[in-house]
Amino acid sequence: MALTDNRSTPRRNADDVNDPVASAQKIFQGAIVMLNASGNAIKGVTATGLTPRGVAQALVDNTSGADGDVSIAARKGCFRFKNDASIARADIGGTAYVVDDETVAKTDGTGTRSALGEITDVDASGVWVEIA
Repeated sequence: MALTDNRSTPRRNADDVNDPVASAQKIFQGAIVMLNASGNAIKGVTATGLTPRGVAQALVDNTSGADGDVSIAARKGCFRFKNDASIARADIGGTAYVVDDETVAKTDGTGTRSALGEITDVDASGVWVEIA
């Protein structure tokens, strides 16, 4: 069915997302947020099949709740994470993989890690990753 009159189409910044949180999760502000196979937010962990979502904007505790009892706001963009010591400046332009909720690595750990995003810079404080 097509429009037959004007419509006010809702808009939001595509960098800001909000997702239901999986049960038994406590996600700290500043943590890597991923989506599991059910589409629920979890903190970054070493696992395959996860979808990058962004960085948590506030602490969310669903440790005693069911899937979706609470939601989390996350932001996409370019953020600095801890380097597991495998990423060097020569890796800029490559893919960063999730080790935990604050650490990234150069490789998928022989098929055990999910991709987070593109490595955009490496400095003494960590690895800058663009989460799109």
